[in-house]
Amino acid sequence: MISPQPAISLQGVAKSYGRQPALHELDLDIAEGEFFCLLGPSGCGKTTTLNIIGGFVAPSAGAVYIRGARVDELPPHRRDVNTVFQSYALFPHMTVGANVGFGLRMAGVARDEARRRVRAAIEMVGLEELEARLPLELSGGQQQRVAVARALVNRPAVLLLDEPLGALDLKLRKRLQVELAQIHREVGTVFVYVTHDQEEALALSDRIAVMRDGRIEQIGTPEEIYRRPRSRYVAEFIGESNFFPSALVGAPGTPGSVVMVRPESMVISPDEGLIGGEVLHASFLGNFTRVAIRCEGCSEPILAELHGWDSSAPSHVAPGRPVRLSWDPRAAVAIDDFDPSSDAAPWADSEEVVTCMRE
Repeated sequence: MISPQPAISLQGVAKSYGRQPALHELDLDIAEGEFFCLLGPSGCGKTTTLNIIGGFVAPSAGAVYIRGARVDELPPHRRDVNTVFQSYALFPHMTVGANVGFGLRMAGVARDEARRRVRAAIEMVGLEELEARLPLELSGGQQQRVAVARALVNRPAVLLLDEPLGALDLKLRKRLQVELAQIHREVGTVFVYVTHDQEEALALSDRIAVMRDGRIEQIGTPEEIYRRPRSRYVAEFIGESNFFPSALVGAPGTPGSVVMVRPESMVISPDEGLIGGEVLHASFLGNFTRVAIRCEGCSEPILAELHGWDSSAPSHVAPGRPVRLSWDPRAAVAIDDFDPSSDAAPWADSEEVVTCMRE
């Protein structure tokens, strides 16, 4: 059961360097036990937010609470928080066991208790056979797991992870995503995870905060962020999106509003559909075929995905072929393109719009 009191609460937190704001006033609550992701491009404020929680950066305004206690004036070592950095920051002259147990030794934990906790932490990350090795004798993925074990052995209320998988190759990164998610389930500690990788955020998080220019654009579950983005920025940053001017599809909306539909929701037909176009290119990508279509009134090619055994070379998506496009109204989202902060409206919630699009 999630506690009604948030594990982390940021209230009016802001940060400026001179006259340059890095983080605008931010209100954010993160629940006990959450795997919470701060997602966005470089310079969006996600790492600044993480460092303010950890105490490595002092806020210019606002207050930070961890489990109800105000901590924004406390140094990092006096907060119930540990951090895993992208560089891992392991001591090269210490063994795996010594690295993991360093924090316990500094805290004066009894030797027998420390040994038991170090062993448990090392087993949790699956490195029992490597306890006597030095960091340079480990792979990048193994070093990452040592860093996680060292951070968790002190049993912090909050674990901060600053792009911990960013230096790893794609295959290893995907495997360690699964391991991190499993560790989180086992220990129940709050994970606050910073990344610019949208797929990583979707795969790991209970909730995601998409950030832009020092502000949060949208907070929600991975499914909410992906299926119901509240701005064009979020829709474009998370996955691939098609944008149709509202007037083109006969949908009501303010001037400049668009209809967003994901490529996997597009339906291509030789002769039936809402919008006409011409196939530009079809790319076989293994488990699906991506088709690019030029549609009059759309500034960018429309992307569609064909899945299944018949997706490799359907005749009606050959380059130059005329096609018609449609989609389930429930897969479409209305976005006011002139106001990035406006709420998106699922077209399926409006009987008028659904009727209009079906006609």
